[in-house]
Amino acid sequence: MLLSSLGTSIANVALPALAQAFNASFQQVQWIVLAYLLAITTLIVSAGRLGDLVGRRKLLLAGVFLFTAASVLCGFTPTLCLLIAARAAQGVGAAMMMALTMAFVGETVPKARTGSAMGLLGTMSAIGTALGPSLGGVLIAGPGWRTIFLVNAPLGIVTFVLAYRYLPVDRPIAKREQAGFDSVGTLLLALTLAAYALAMTVGRGSFGPLNIALLLAAAVGAGLFVLPGTRASSPLIPVAMFRDPALSGSLAMSALVSTVMMATLVIGPFYLSRALGLDAAVVGIVLSVGPLVAALTGVPSGRIVERFGAQCMTVVGLIGIAAGCFILSVLPAAFGIAGYVAPLAIMTAGYALFQTANNTAVMTGVRPGERGVISGMLNLSRNLGLVTGASVMGAVFVFASAVPDITTAQPDAVAAGMRITFAIAGVMIVFALVIASRSRAA
Repeated sequence: MLLSSLGTSIANVALPALAQAFNASFQQVQWIVLAYLLAITTLIVSAGRLGDLVGRRKLLLAGVFLFTAASVLCGFTPTLCLLIAARAAQGVGAAMMMALTMAFVGETVPKARTGSAMGLLGTMSAIGTALGPSLGGVLIAGPGWRTIFLVNAPLGIVTFVLAYRYLPVDRPIAKREQAGFDSVGTLLLALTLAAYALAMTVGRGSFGPLNIALLLAAAVGAGLFVLPGTRASSPLIPVAMFRDPALSGSLAMSALVSTVMMATLVIGPFYLSRALGLDAAVVGIVLSVGPLVAALTGVPSGRIVERFGAQCMTVVGLIGIAAGCFILSVLPAAFGIAGYVAPLAIMTAGYALFQTANNTAVMTGVRPGERGVISGMLNLSRNLGLVTGASVMGAVFVFASAVPDITTAQPDAVAAGMRITFAIAGVMIVFALVIASRSRAA
């Protein structure tokens, strides 16, 4: 979990150096990040399902090996095109690691300790996210940009050895579980998710004909995915799963919360620099507060969930996120850095508690043969929320600021846009609370 999140965050800080190294535009080097995220988003459910069918330990080791080998290739690639291809391969390995790591909790941890395990995974993800920019900056300033990828090699080797040594051997797969892999459904889902993710990311927030065409393609793909999924002997995602209100509600809440949390990463830099007048170094420090709070609250959140129950703590976590959003929507810019950091800390602590409780509630009752695909679906809902938030919440922020170019907007306009955007985000979390209450009632 640490490696896969580090692989996402460490590359972002290197984009200016990579643009200079390859004499490329920002739009071109942006694919170094996008290729990685697309590979994870499109394949994470398939990786989880495949682990259920062929063995999770075996596929997880293959994912760690692929991630490590692709990292080495990224570090030695001579061209931008090869680097993007290697990053896509790295993303395939990361998809296996993310989906199967969570699935292994059900096999390696007693049910009574599931909350602590989920909290620890959340902490590792937050540490990877927070460590990426700082570690990447040090490596780029020192040995150079290639080392931000090569640093994954020793970490990957250690991870492979530990997983090989300590993870339980795959249990024999019963014949009734070996019904085959839904290749048609896998291809349709991958194409559908790729179309949606591209629609949310190309154009850097401005929706044009290409974005609309990709959204229509995603809608068509989703419709086609359901048809073969209902007829396949072993569908990638059994449609009957979505009839479970608890699972459907958890996936919907995860997507909504991730969409809102992405707003802090999209809006934060503009608000801190334009409205509060902070320089880039201070902005970076302030933005690191979120991942730091998540890292510190992950494990305690797990223990709280074990003591008070996953469903109750899901609601408490959502209330914390909503409170942070509404505080940000009313606090004036005169409160300065503290007026932004304090609500952000409340939101992030609520997010850590929600993620731990929501994941625990879902994974505790999953049958052994479905742990991989359910874990993949949870990770997918989070990823879809992140890519949606980057586009939708960014567009809301620009619209609410009422300026043609947010990069040159006046402080008052940026502050007003921030307040309106987080008011809308708070309403979205209230909707998630309604879903939570209905799921509990069902």
